[in-house]
Amino acid sequence: MSSTTTDILLLALGCFGILIAFTVLGEVLRARQPVHEPNPLLDTYMTRVQSWWGMVAFVGAALLLGKPGIMILFAFASFAALREILTLTAKAQADHLSLALAFFAVLPLQYIFVSLGWTGLFTVFIPVYAFLFLPMVSALRGNPQRFLVRVAETQWALMIAVFCVSHVPALMSLDIDGYGDRSLLLIAFLVIVVQLGDLLDFFFGRRIGKHKIAPGLSPKTWEGMICGILSAMVIGALLAWITPFGVVGAALMAGVASLVGMFGNLVMAAIKRDRGVKDWSHLIPGQGGFVDQLDSVIFAAPIFYQLTKVFYT
Repeated sequence: MSSTTTDILLLALGCFGILIAFTVLGEVLRARQPVHEPNPLLDTYMTRVQSWWGMVAFVGAALLLGKPGIMILFAFASFAALREILTLTAKAQADHLSLALAFFAVLPLQYIFVSLGWTGLFTVFIPVYAFLFLPMVSALRGNPQRFLVRVAETQWALMIAVFCVSHVPALMSLDIDGYGDRSLLLIAFLVIVVQLGDLLDFFFGRRIGKHKIAPGLSPKTWEGMICGILSAMVIGALLAWITPFGVVGAALMAGVASLVGMFGNLVMAAIKRDRGVKDWSHLIPGQGGFVDQLDSVIFAAPIFYQLTKVFYT
């Protein structure tokens, strides 16, 4: 068994231990609740913890399968996220061909470029080539009604669901001195610190939060966000052994990733409010769809990738 596989298994056991602690905490709080008095906040917290059990098992299995497993997992996540976002956008018959190209040409090509390690191409393919080519395809169909809105929504969906998400497996292409083939662990580090920071932001925000960040968009509070980011930094420092960052560097990287992810969550909340929906889809009972689960990671991934590339390669 390779050292990377051993580290992944140890990491999975550690995640399961944390989830057990979160589950026990939730059950203790639930036991203190009056029998006939519902607590929707606690129910939401427990639902999030339960969905995390499945997420950790799923991502852990993909990590054990190595690069092919990670590529397949995040390509599927991109496909599902792109579908969820585009379902809520304005479209016309003139856009059908460009949408088909987005799903069956742009998306797979992006992941092919990532898997081949063509950094120069995958970082410009969507924001340059897809941004210019897909509007041409729609324009050729001759429908000018709400053209700018239709094109902008498709481009934004591609940036969020494909470009940003693809930066997670792109971490495997980074050549970090002295880190060897352990880049898979960077993916685990990013997902863990961002998602656990988001979960703790939710928990502390409901327990001690009093000052909302954006009252018209989200129940997020400044107290919850600060506690979530500090918690992510502590978790990052504890996970420094799977990174090339060192303890202080791991804490700072975790804090930045968590901060960006939380503000990304606000951006996606604004889009949902604009569309008048609570969740992006109903794929996961009680927790919405892929975008609802990954919105923080989606925004954090490109920043985390670029910081790692600039300071550690």
